Amino acid sequence: MVIEKKTVIRQYPFQGEYFTLSSGHKLHYLHEGDRNKESVIFLLHGNPTWSFFYRRLIPMLMRKHRVVAVDNLGMGLSDKPRATDYAYTLENHIQNLCELKNFLQVKRFSLVMHDWGGAIGMGMARLYPKEVERLVVMNSAAFRSLDIPWRIMLGKMPLLGRFLISNLNLFAKGALVMAMKRPPSPEVVKGFLYPYEGDKSNRDAIYAFVQDIPLTKKHPSYQTLLEIEKSLALFAGKSIPKLFLWGGRDFCFHQGFLKRWQQIWPGPKCIVYEKAGHYLLEDAYPRVQREIYDFFSC
Repeated sequence: MVIEKKTVIRQYPFQGEYFTLSSGHKLHYLHEGDRNKESVIFLLHGNPTWSFFYRRLIPMLMRKHRVVAVDNLGMGLSDKPRATDYAYTLENHIQNLCELKNFLQVKRFSLVMHDWGGAIGMGMARLYPKEVERLVVMNSAAFRSLDIPWRIMLGKMPLLGRFLISNLNLFAKGALVMAMKRPPSPEVVKGFLYPYEGDKSNRDAIYAFVQDIPLTKKHPSYQTLLEIEKSLALFAGKSIPKLFLWGGRDFCFHQGFLKRWQQIWPGPKCIVYEKAGHYLLEDAYPRVQREIYDFFSC
């Protein structure tokens, strides 16, 4: 598939910026709203999406807030170093986000987190707990779990997984079928797939994210995730407002993950969109956007 850039721009009319990380690679991000504000709302995506996932939420939030939507390295419009040259680990994704935060001189921040954005975002929150203002969690996790769907486990198989994800781009394409319960328009499909078409190296980070799911203590990211999980207690209670928004028909981050969050953080408002899948910002638009906007307006 050849996707024309103008097809994407019609849906994603933002002027992106680039920040050079200490690794030498460039991180793409959107920076919208009043830049004089010290407080920032970070919008954090997962695998295999990119900041395009937040394209309809950004215009609403930027009216009153400073908003930064990040493309994780290897994803979206950020640089895509080959996995042989760069370690796509949870620790490195957290470090990249922290470097951007410090570059932008952010003094206080809130997080809107989806999928892997939960672990990455809470990884940064663990390092700057006194700077956290508000937290929104959508179909995500920041704790250990062995509850992995067989479709994800296929991707973790060294030879078969790499062939399916890198060679055939089936993870990104399959997500558009499995993660949405409302069939997306051809334009939306092109928007989600745009950064991952072409050379198979454009999918290295997608494959690496699947490989980076820690299932044993020997896994390189196991200790990082364990430390994040332990730190979640720091954010319990009413001092930091929190909101759970959940696609009820998510095949991956099902409602068992939501219950785990609610055990760790009892009390916050929770809305389950029973007919929405993993990409709840697509399936439950505009209800999710309105909840997030109201949450940051109160």
